Amino acid sequence: MNLILQGLHTDRAAVAAIIQLAQPARVVDINAHAWRCEGVAYRDALKAQIDAACFAQQVDYAFIEAGRTLADFKLVAMDMDSTLITIECIDEIADMQGLKPQVSEITEAAMRGEIEFNESLTRRVALLKGLDAGALQRVYDERLQLSLGAEKMLNAIQAAGLKTLLVSGGFTFFTDRMKTRLNLDYAHSNELEIVDGKLTGKVVGGIVNAEEKRLTVERVCAGLGVPTSQAIVMGDGANDLRMMGVSGLSVAFRAKPVVRAQASVALNFVGLDGILNILA
Repeated sequence: MNLILQGLHTDRAAVAAIIQLAQPARVVDINAHAWRCEGVAYRDALKAQIDAACFAQQVDYAFIEAGRTLADFKLVAMDMDSTLITIECIDEIADMQGLKPQVSEITEAAMRGEIEFNESLTRRVALLKGLDAGALQRVYDERLQLSLGAEKMLNAIQAAGLKTLLVSGGFTFFTDRMKTRLNLDYAHSNELEIVDGKLTGKVVGGIVNAEEKRLTVERVCAGLGVPTSQAIVMGDGANDLRMMGVSGLSVAFRAKPVVRAQASVALNFVGLDGILNILA
């Protein structure tokens, strides 16, 4: 296996001890802050040691089969809230109602997998009843920011010819705008019901939950004529696990522990563009 080590501002000296643990056949500099340790004899015990050492140094690591590159994939599917973007949109909408603490608490429990997603979304959206729909544009204009490395990552994968899918338990108001802004190929999310310029506290149609996210990845791959093993799937919460589970490479980004534990790789410190070093 290859072991990729990378950090935001990490230098080679900071990872020297980690490299020594891995005992690679050779080390290749990917760039000033990323290294590929080749010919590492993978063992679960070694992974546990690497995990602890990297976390202490704020270094991200990934074990990956030698020779894997972006060219092995045809689709990158991304969660939106707290993955492609830094915020949870529903929490920020709730802030316009003075209800952010109550809604954030439900969001966090859902992302940790403690509350079933449909129930959590229904409860959170109900709290928004009566809010002026103009609050959605305010959240987009004033609070929505792309996650670190998002644009660099998207530019590279689009240049490599991969298709892009934004699949979210959030809302079409935001996913539609992100799809246009970032030139994404596909987007799928929940639609908030608006009547007379006010949120009704309901969503229109079915809920985009964990199962629907998985089905969406499968549908898009089928439409492209490729197996889901040629999809990279990125997420942060428990409702992303099913779509991550059918992918060829799953990426936990700033994720909850339950997601980090099940993902192929985790990016805890570097940006979304860290995937480019893993598949360099």
